[in-house]
Amino acid sequence: MSRPIQAHIDLAALRNNLRVVRRATPARVMAVVKANAYGHGLLQAAEALNDADGFALLDARDGVALREAGFRQPILLLEGYFSRDELPLLAEYELTTVIHSQQQLAWLDAYPRSNGLSVWLKLNSGMNRLGFSAQEFPAVMERLKSHRAVRDITLMTHFAQADEAPGVTAQHALFEQITANRRLPRSLSNSAAILRHPAAHADWVRPGIMLYGSSPFADTSAQALGLQPVMTLRSELISVRDIRAGDAIGYGATFRAERAMRIGTVACGYADGYPRHAASGTPILVDGQRTRTLGRVSMDMLSVDLSALPDARIGSRVVLWGEGMPVDEVARAAGTISYELLCALAPRVPVSQA
Repeated sequence: MSRPIQAHIDLAALRNNLRVVRRATPARVMAVVKANAYGHGLLQAAEALNDADGFALLDARDGVALREAGFRQPILLLEGYFSRDELPLLAEYELTTVIHSQQQLAWLDAYPRSNGLSVWLKLNSGMNRLGFSAQEFPAVMERLKSHRAVRDITLMTHFAQADEAPGVTAQHALFEQITANRRLPRSLSNSAAILRHPAAHADWVRPGIMLYGSSPFADTSAQALGLQPVMTLRSELISVRDIRAGDAIGYGATFRAERAMRIGTVACGYADGYPRHAASGTPILVDGQRTRTLGRVSMDMLSVDLSALPDARIGSRVVLWGEGMPVDEVARAAGTISYELLCALAPRVPVSQA
């Protein structure tokens, strides 16, 4: 018998979430599938999202894998190329590249081929990670428009607080000011901006976390947005026991029972991708009923409170997150975000799909 933990990927939910994006905007959709499609599997996610107008990721090798699997949409490298040696590969596989630095421009100048590359030119409008400053941007734009190696240009930026009260106003205004009167395609909006800032949709939107059934907002659930969970992490109880008042649970004795309790042990731990920092009280489902974790998460196991679940037994089904237990809620209780939980799914966890 194999260990009972498994992650299930609901491809129909992925397709549903893409439809939610489509209903929110008439813009073309660049589906973000970086980080192995946020832990969901690059090729299977791309197949489910095949109606997207393009795909965005980080590694050129992943772009090549999509091309070799038959995907013909634009494929965008969100951090561009990391050396000039990558440029022939980008041209061969028709991979679109972000350009965000003077070093990338220098490498492009040394590239001998003509008219081979589609580029997205990135403005740093306030995120202060990647991109040209407002002062640099106009000159770089003109330089690329006449560059021998460049076939076409899209202008882009990235919002830092689209999911928060400050919103996108300042960054959007700067982008519009810098790109005014430039008849070039534009891309600004991530998941949060797609849902709350339609004035910033422009020509291309770049949905990420919403495609995987998680809300980009702390104050609005995925269900309220019409999103469905794509990944469900499941396991089972492998032990059930009664403990007395005063008994401690797990490493460090971080939880001590105030009364007699019934507890269970779940075959899931931080080596499977469950957050070790999830404290006692993190929500979890046992046989479809909500309960809580107890004590410190171990490498391979965690403990749950069964005091109100008299029928729970060895073999009872446990949902760590996903169907019936929103990943956003688990992430909040663990002091993190859903992105981290989804991307951290360990290679040792078997994955099924439907």
